[in-house]
Amino acid sequence: MHMVSFNVFRTLGFPDTTNLKPEHFLRHKELLREADWVLFPEYWQLNALVYGLNCRVFPSVASYHIGHDKVEMTRAFQAIAPEHTPWTLIEGNGPRERDQLWEAMTHPFVAKLPKASMGDGVWLIETREDWRRYCDRTDVLYAQEYLPLDRDVRVVIVGDKVVTAYWRTQAPRGFYNNVAKGGTIDNATPVPEVATALALRLARALGVDHAGFDIALVDGYPYVLEFNRLFGNQGLGQGSDLNAAILEYLTARSEPELPEGPAPQWPVAV
Repeated sequence: MHMVSFNVFRTLGFPDTTNLKPEHFLRHKELLREADWVLFPEYWQLNALVYGLNCRVFPSVASYHIGHDKVEMTRAFQAIAPEHTPWTLIEGNGPRERDQLWEAMTHPFVAKLPKASMGDGVWLIETREDWRRYCDRTDVLYAQEYLPLDRDVRVVIVGDKVVTAYWRTQAPRGFYNNVAKGGTIDNATPVPEVATALALRLARALGVDHAGFDIALVDGYPYVLEFNRLFGNQGLGQGSDLNAAILEYLTARSEPELPEGPAPQWPVAV
């Protein structure tokens, strides 16, 4: 099994893997066509690799397309698990829509930019001035109910399995549980099965095969906040378990499927 990687840090130690710079990918079209897997391309490479060169990529195309935009992600969650999706309103950014969303939401509420990660582009909206500043930053309005939390769960999925799950506790500044914003990792407190089960259900239904799902629990009931296709590895030790899970998944997907039973024996004409 030969692989090509566009992210040397995420595939460090992978066997039989050629590392390329994303900006040079068109210089290596034959190599890419012949590779069993193309790993961690940039989003802007995806269409050329998948539809132009017929490459098989990891993470999956669904992981890229759904994970690229919070609006599309939330709509996907609403389609398959509305009961586990916080109440969310999404509208174009116009004066009427600004007023409608402000009046419709219970205050405080959360506002997000469609494309952001690590806690950036997410705000707790408490005042009309908070809302105005947010509206001035975005073309699409994304308003979501505020869930009273002091922690959430990160569930790491590779393929159709949970690699690990852990709590992220709130940063001293409040509101944010992201490690990048000062949140801390709690590996000691057990994670309820309802959190991992929801993340796994969503990943399998959507075809997402490499993601860190953020699951909130309110009185024990799970809600999905979002997932990150490229997630931090702070809760994964040195990442060896993650690498082993990726290689196991890719190897299994590369092996030819065996027939379910013996081939039928057709009569021979004489």
